[in-house]
Amino acid sequence: MKRDVEKELLLWKEKRERTPLIIRGARQVGKSYTIEAFGKANFEQLVTINFEENPRAIACFESLEVEVILKQLGYLYGVVIIPGTTLLFLDEIQLCPQAIRSLRYFKEKLPTLHVIAAGSLLEFVLENEKEPLSFPVGRVRFLNMKPLSFREFLQAIGQGQWEELLGECDLGKPIPEEFHTHLLQFVRDYFLIGGMPAAVKSYVTSRSYVEVQREHRALLDIYRLDLAKYGQKNEFAHLQKLFNRAPFLVAKHFRYSKIDPESTNPAREYKNALHKLHQAGLIIPVYATSANGLPLKAEINEKKFKLLFLDIGLLQTALEIDPVLFGSTSFHQVNSGELAEQFVGQEWLAYADCYADPSLYFWETEKKGNSAEVDFITHLSGKIVPIEVKAGQKGHLRSLAQFLEIKNISRGLHLSLAPLSSRGHILTVPFYLIKEIPRLYASTN
Repeated sequence: MKRDVEKELLLWKEKRERTPLIIRGARQVGKSYTIEAFGKANFEQLVTINFEENPRAIACFESLEVEVILKQLGYLYGVVIIPGTTLLFLDEIQLCPQAIRSLRYFKEKLPTLHVIAAGSLLEFVLENEKEPLSFPVGRVRFLNMKPLSFREFLQAIGQGQWEELLGECDLGKPIPEEFHTHLLQFVRDYFLIGGMPAAVKSYVTSRSYVEVQREHRALLDIYRLDLAKYGQKNEFAHLQKLFNRAPFLVAKHFRYSKIDPESTNPAREYKNALHKLHQAGLIIPVYATSANGLPLKAEINEKKFKLLFLDIGLLQTALEIDPVLFGSTSFHQVNSGELAEQFVGQEWLAYADCYADPSLYFWETEKKGNSAEVDFITHLSGKIVPIEVKAGQKGHLRSLAQFLEIKNISRGLHLSLAPLSSRGHILTVPFYLIKEIPRLYASTN
């Protein structure tokens, strides 16, 4: 979540001695913009070293001596880098592995200097380097950025006045019906626009879904061009095929055969491509878990998973959904079961601790002839919590009820278009209140 990252950056700035930060996230989620805006607002001087725009800067890191590095950068950029007043921003750092190695020495030799790095394809460098790049504990910290959350979207489109109301509502003080309908319209807008900063900016300036989709297509083209950077030439075709097919596989049980039905061994051909698109942040796996206890990750089945896409707006455009049709049709009539799961998963990740790299899980029965499945499994206040997602206001919750009974769990969550309510063991939460779920859940226990 962008606002949480900004908050953490401010706390990090005030520490007397600090570790260098690496901001991770898919391309175009706003890493560089956020860091540079933070630098300009909070430091006397911002020095941005972009290794893609200026490859000559790579030579400044041939030595790992911090004083030598700063002197060389000073010559190249005509600046004096001063600890305490300068923010040194190393952008596209994946292009300079030696700069990645240098970060530990900035912590050890000059911890008073503020250093932030960013790189969209950093994971590939960490994995592919002949000499593995290690980040000793305490010397480098990672912050994760995602697309804008729904609440940040409201702020961006000039609807920030809803923040207080959403943050205070509860079962005893529900959202008025007329406001509920209004907020669901904003959810519909977010389904179409998503949280990619360029797309949101396009909507703010044009108020046109057509212009937004053009921005989405441009972003999708950027990701397709990036595929050539992910591996060897012989992997490009598999990466391209998987990237193009992924939107049609969202929220469905993943089968390699669905990528290329004509392949004789699709698992062997596409397993590595799947791993690389996940590394790049373009797809997110949702693993099956037995959910018998915490941590949920301890009981996952890595062979059973579903996929989510980077962003719901990009997903809509990749699926070629007509925004006019979507805008005039009920949620549950336009591929919306999958879109609703995408939205909930994306929102859940957006509100996670930005220092963490969270995972998503789901549950299904293991007995034959009993097809129960719960869309997401999480934990709140040390308790396992099942989440069932419905695109409309109504829907059967048999799987959720079955999970609660089998696992002897006191409460489950139903996320939908319906207003906030509680009935029996199920708390119903409208899509626009996902950020408030920890608070709302705690108030019912």
